[in-house]
Amino acid sequence: MKYRVVPQTNLKVSELSFGNFIYGSFMWGKGPQDAAEGIRLQNLAFDLGVTFFDTADAYDNGRAEELMVDTIAYAGRGNIVLSTKFGYDFYRDPGTPGSHMERRQDFSPAFIARALEESLRRLKTDYIDLWQAHNLKLRHMSDELPAALEKLKAQGKIRHWGVALGPAIGWREEGVLALQQWKVATVQTVFNMLEQHPGREFCEIAAEINHGGIISRVPHSSGILQDMYTPDQQFDDHRKFRDRNWLIYGLKKVEKLRHIQQRHKCTMGQLALKWLLTWPAMMSAQPNILTEAELREFAAACDGDLLSPSEMNEIQQLVESDFGLGAESHACDLKSSIAPNGATRSSYQRGEPAELPAAAAPATI
Repeated sequence: MKYRVVPQTNLKVSELSFGNFIYGSFMWGKGPQDAAEGIRLQNLAFDLGVTFFDTADAYDNGRAEELMVDTIAYAGRGNIVLSTKFGYDFYRDPGTPGSHMERRQDFSPAFIARALEESLRRLKTDYIDLWQAHNLKLRHMSDELPAALEKLKAQGKIRHWGVALGPAIGWREEGVLALQQWKVATVQTVFNMLEQHPGREFCEIAAEINHGGIISRVPHSSGILQDMYTPDQQFDDHRKFRDRNWLIYGLKKVEKLRHIQQRHKCTMGQLALKWLLTWPAMMSAQPNILTEAELREFAAACDGDLLSPSEMNEIQQLVESDFGLGAESHACDLKSSIAPNGATRSSYQRGEPAELPAAAAPATI
């Protein structure tokens, strides 16, 4: 396992991170009923060199954080980087298990102070290494939030803070502003070989300003980059909400990458991680880890070579040409806080400025 230090911080994270989202939700065909297996894999991940563990208070309304307690004890608190998230008021809006609907959010100073104390209690720790604003939107981005977070940081309860963008892929303005104006430690976003925007721009900005880093989630495009599907595959979890073109054309795109995979003598899942880690500003990739075999496969990807500049350029050209498969194969639209219909075409947008709203809405919605 290799490690990277987030620029302008003392956060040293493993290139592979373990997110326990799937064991604190029902969105990947697993859930709280698989808690024991989740804990076992978390502990094994540490044995394999993983030191960066990510969760969120909203996953199963706090239960996912509680699943980290055993691993914290197993590894030793000072030997891991512990990350969690805040912003969903599941205390008043618990939601429905398996639902794909967003819940009430609250980023007010009073609420996040309460949320932090609850997370510390569930995690049985007195500090959090990285605290991320969970799926915040442009309307939440007033000066009030970073001021409140800096106050909590001064109290020693959090060491660094960042943003985790979602749901789904997009939210370019939020990520750009967080990096350029807020100077966050990290931006967590959907980013993979097939869905490169806006993650590519975030990586470039972080490298240019030499401040903060990027965490990739969904690095395998929900499994497409793992050679695990057929064109007629059916899903009974969150993947059923994906457009079928994601599956049909995604499998064809993978074949266009096959020669690079074979050149590196690795699995497609490992190639996906190598591609991410070739970006200098990429701090850690966070795949969904369902089995011990996957965990070992992904950990091994961090020990080998990365991609060459020519290979990176070749993949970029494939993406920009829709892999020669036509317009229907284009990556899904990006969620947007400023687009009239709430979405915009997936594309490279460097040079287009992002600005904070003139008057931010109340932190609670």
